[in-house]
Amino acid sequence: MFRVFPWLLGLLLSLPVSANFSPQPAINQLPVGHDVALLITDTATGEPLYAQRESQLQAPASTQKLITALAAKLYLGDSFRFTTDLERNHDDIIIRFSGDPTLSRQQLAALLTQLKKHRLSTIKGNIILNGSVFSGYERAPGWPWDILGVCYSAPSSSISLEHNCVQGALYSNKALGQLTRVNVPAHQPIKVASDAVIVSKEQQKARYCDLTLTADSSNNYQLSGCLPKRDQPLPLNFAVQNTIDYTEAVIRSELKRAGIRFDGKVVRDDKTHGKRIARHTSEPLDELLDIMVKESDNLIADNLAKTIGHNYFKQPGTFNNGVAAIKAILKDQAGIDLTKAVLVDGSGLSRNNRLTVSQMMEVVTYLYQHDKTLELLKTLPVSGQSGTLRYRQSIRHQPLQGNIAAKSGSLFGTYNLAGIMTAKSGKKLLFVQFTTNYHPEEPAEDAPKVAPPIERFERELYRKLYESF
Repeated sequence: MFRVFPWLLGLLLSLPVSANFSPQPAINQLPVGHDVALLITDTATGEPLYAQRESQLQAPASTQKLITALAAKLYLGDSFRFTTDLERNHDDIIIRFSGDPTLSRQQLAALLTQLKKHRLSTIKGNIILNGSVFSGYERAPGWPWDILGVCYSAPSSSISLEHNCVQGALYSNKALGQLTRVNVPAHQPIKVASDAVIVSKEQQKARYCDLTLTADSSNNYQLSGCLPKRDQPLPLNFAVQNTIDYTEAVIRSELKRAGIRFDGKVVRDDKTHGKRIARHTSEPLDELLDIMVKESDNLIADNLAKTIGHNYFKQPGTFNNGVAAIKAILKDQAGIDLTKAVLVDGSGLSRNNRLTVSQMMEVVTYLYQHDKTLELLKTLPVSGQSGTLRYRQSIRHQPLQGNIAAKSGSLFGTYNLAGIMTAKSGKKLLFVQFTTNYHPEEPAEDAPKVAPPIERFERELYRKLYESF
């Protein structure tokens, strides 16, 4: 008989169960200054197979969407749908928005055409936009200012339309020194101008010149700087800056298309109400979560977080009460205590979010153990097959192809994965990888082309894990 001290037991549990597995060769692929937190557990026993910096707070990035998905599933339920209502109050028409992140222009147009069924070929009063379900900031603390013009940081607004995003293209196929040309579909009510100059790659590097985008609150966008000459247009995605102005312009255009006369004003008033005459409903929660997790959709995640806050606290949803509700729901219904986690949005886009791999592992473990009722594992992207893992070079090829289902997450200097692996033996493993402070040196121009360090790290890590268990 001998005594095992608690600190020694913890050390033993943190050691790899398989003598064949060590992450160190993979970690050695990462550049100096990196920070890796890693936790791997056995689904059969729940015991850790390997742990490193498991209590270190890290930026979760989009792996945080698993937390939002779990809270939505537990609290909102499968029957939840976003709704958009058309109401009438005397001569005024009210459109009551609920933050539906999937509401399309065509769906709003179909809702407006219902006016004709009520013999309203002329709107004598005003059109009132009611977005009372949300209040406060449409962008969370920690969203970088330099990405607010692009669609993955589209504003989280109760009045959401067309994903609060407009697609366009920038052409740089003219002679060097000429101005680029921008194109946005004519029906889109935004204005985009470009004075960006066409340059060679050598000129771009010598001038330290980049393509820049600025935007104002009237949905006017300006492209400046320079862009290397290219044969094909550069796809652009502009985040709508003023959702009310954008929605007003779309409404006026679609009313005209439908032959409904309207000479009044479009105003926002969150206190007005009327009698409902038509309703549009979104797809059910399961379908929304599938898009949110597989495609890492920020707007769905943030609007769901605010909706959870709205429903839980019976007040307009905000980023603040949304994350508070999410923490309360997970603690009460799943026994997951995220009190010490720092959450400020539902998407993981904010640089202010902080989680440990241990906290994320609690979420992943709960998803795995309750999959028969939750059915959330099917929303995870699969390596080399679907979602954000379809083209992830590190794990898309054999033998890893199809054997990893995980949520990815990336920010500047951050590359994360959290999910489940089927090892070579058929054993199921849960894992959470948070890689931060990843800043490799720029390779020399004449250096042979090799895979980036993060790709080599992940490939070696997960192939070793696959073979060892």
